[in-house]
Amino acid sequence: MDDDSRVARRTVGDAEARRANRRWWDGDADAYQAEHGAFLGDVDFVWCPEGLREADARLLGEVSGRRVLELGAGAAAAARWLATQGARPVALDLSAGMLRHAALAADHTGVRVPLVQADALALPFADAAFDVVCTAFGAVPFVADSAAVMREVARVLRPGGRWVFSVTHPMRWIFLDDPGEHGLTAVHSYFDRSPYVEQDEHGVATYVEQHRTLGDRIRELVGAGFRLVDLVEPEWPEGHEGIWGQWSPLRGRLFPGTAIFVTEKPPA
Repeated sequence: MDDDSRVARRTVGDAEARRANRRWWDGDADAYQAEHGAFLGDVDFVWCPEGLREADARLLGEVSGRRVLELGAGAAAAARWLATQGARPVALDLSAGMLRHAALAADHTGVRVPLVQADALALPFADAAFDVVCTAFGAVPFVADSAAVMREVARVLRPGGRWVFSVTHPMRWIFLDDPGEHGLTAVHSYFDRSPYVEQDEHGVATYVEQHRTLGDRIRELVGAGFRLVDLVEPEWPEGHEGIWGQWSPLRGRLFPGTAIFVTEKPPA
């Protein structure tokens, strides 16, 4: 969100966002895994840079025997962990580059899950195909019409199923993406929903991330028929000195960096 000639706040439609982000993640997959792969693990479910793990939080509930869809799965470490817990997971991502790393990790670990390249706005699954849908920072922040993602998730989720997703905490959009002291000063309006856009010299978007307020997210969920069970704001743990982009001990001890929405589709 820093000022730069190739950074803008402007309206971006789903088609432009899809092209930009698919190319971005395809091109950045190797660097992303090199930087964050050790933290995320090969067979682990880490919800956020604060290090909250599903093994401890159990936000998905009982997963053994359940059909689970991981959206925006990246290298699919979470889906592989779910498989070791007795779940029947499917890992979906828009980026072939990230799914290539998922395939390599399957070879390395011997834990294999079905991999699907598809768009979260058009899930290639039948109605009520899954018992649980989840994502850790995948899909939701990268589409213009995130309310449509909620509706698609509701469609493929069985009645009584659970939808859990983590995103950058909306209040972080007030600040610059700076893990240091400059990142403690509010510079943007919380209520400005204009996407953060990185673009090339021709003004073509190369990366797009969307902002919604907490209220926006709840209205999207309610509009899709979900019931909010919990909103988890992980605290920065003692002894965690790692920095991940804008996440840092300095900022994490003062205000939340992640919001995890725990929801259920009401029984029929």
